[in-house]
Amino acid sequence: MTTTILIVDDAPNIRTLISSYLQEEGFRTITAANGRQALETAQRESVDLIILDLMMPEMGGYEFIRTYSPERSTPVIILTARLEEGDKVLGLELGADDYVTKPFSMRELTARVRAVLRRVDKESSNGNLLQSGDIQLYRDNHLVMVAGRTVDLTPSEFGLLEALMIKPGRVCSRLDLLDHLQGNSYEGYERTIDVHVRNLRTKIEPDPKNPIYIETVYGAGYRFSLENNQ
Repeated sequence: MTTTILIVDDAPNIRTLISSYLQEEGFRTITAANGRQALETAQRESVDLIILDLMMPEMGGYEFIRTYSPERSTPVIILTARLEEGDKVLGLELGADDYVTKPFSMRELTARVRAVLRRVDKESSNGNLLQSGDIQLYRDNHLVMVAGRTVDLTPSEFGLLEALMIKPGRVCSRLDLLDHLQGNSYEGYERTIDVHVRNLRTKIEPDPKNPIYIETVYGAGYRFSLENNQ
């Protein structure tokens, strides 16, 4: 299942710009023109993250956060054209997870989005053991077992498998996986992920040429199969 981001801004050009860019990065996006529309959308859609402008008609960002946050734990990144430090602090105190000041670069915004999502994934992961089918991954001691036997993985292969198993069924772009392995200041190429996946499949898949765990989603990235998830 692809990560869904709700973009809330009263400027159509900003909504379109952010939406188009994030879609190219592998996210699913939905939009709203103000806080009231955003509340209605969030009630009928499953949203993983909200990008929220502060200054909007009908219902602004502050009021939206006050109304929405007590009911949901969805992370929020606020957009603000106001430079006063108090505005940023108030947004964070109300429950926003991060803020970006207008004008902003799409690269910066995307980096903030990925950082918040990584933090949420880390906080929501349930303990040391990740298990699916015959695969057991012990996060504390970097141990992986397949059908009862220990498998020797490189740190990159272990990190890649962990990232995929944390959210089975969700598509992870190559950039998502590269970020997980090396962080925001990574040096490398997204295509190196393909090499790691190929090597990982030879170690954990019963038939690497017909994988049942790590699925390729053409044009998008990879996902860990839900069929074997326990």
